Amino acid sequence: MRALWIVFGIMVIASAVFALRSSTIVMSRRLYHVITTLITIISALSYFAMASGHAAAFICQTIREDHKHVPNILRHVCREVFWARFVDSSLTIPLLLLELCLLAGVDGAHTLMAIVAVLVMVLSGLFAAFGCDNTAQTWGWFAIACFSYLFVIWHVAVHGSQTVDAKGAKVTKIFSSMATFILILWTIYLIVWGISDGAKNISVDSAIIAYAVLDVLTKPVFGAWLLIAHHQIPEINFEVGGYWSEGLSSERIIRISDNEEAPLRQPSPLPIQPIRQQPRHQEPST
Repeated sequence: MRALWIVFGIMVIASAVFALRSSTIVMSRRLYHVITTLITIISALSYFAMASGHAAAFICQTIREDHKHVPNILRHVCREVFWARFVDSSLTIPLLLLELCLLAGVDGAHTLMAIVAVLVMVLSGLFAAFGCDNTAQTWGWFAIACFSYLFVIWHVAVHGSQTVDAKGAKVTKIFSSMATFILILWTIYLIVWGISDGAKNISVDSAIIAYAVLDVLTKPVFGAWLLIAHHQIPEINFEVGGYWSEGLSSERIIRISDNEEAPLRQPSPLPIQPIRQQPRHQEPST
């Protein structure tokens, strides 16, 4: 459990540093900083919940051992599952993917499909973790997660590499490095899940340490890398106006300087319609 508290402290410190850094950036250029700060804040809350013991459940099952000369033995085996980890992943991994798609200039349709695929991957891991050991149900969910991950790789590695070329060589190089870094770590996530929550071949404490190292690399380390690149490479910067940076109160307002007066419009005259005179009624002469 000490590893959980250590990672919680790392996430809190990273959140404070990212928040202070974002306060020095103009709001219209603060999107990367806001997303990165949200990722570490969500992860800090998740690790606090796991370290305090409020975000775990025990999955128990009965194992029967048959013996010839002695009575059969029934063993009740329970394993701790931290469901807060999957809540964390369902929120932070889509945000990480959004940062990569924004960096590459991927369109909204492909970004949405990639985010949905990531959510399917995370939820499949959650459903499999609460299943029975070594059953078709467990590995069926794992297969769905792997297939969804291949869909994510296609959107990031293939489609993202095609769209990022329009931003220049510097952005292409940094995107290739960051995408490779993240995709390798996400692949290790699946491997760790397969041998811990899937096959139950390693202890819960070993899984905690493995996930802790991966979370530190994919969230604070990657976030710091992205924000440093944002500061050093001007081509990465982009502005988000409208409601994001100005709000609704400043939209559709016409400003008039003090030295200029707004021209006054004269009301247009109403159309004058001619009045028709009725012919006088003449009395018949007698």
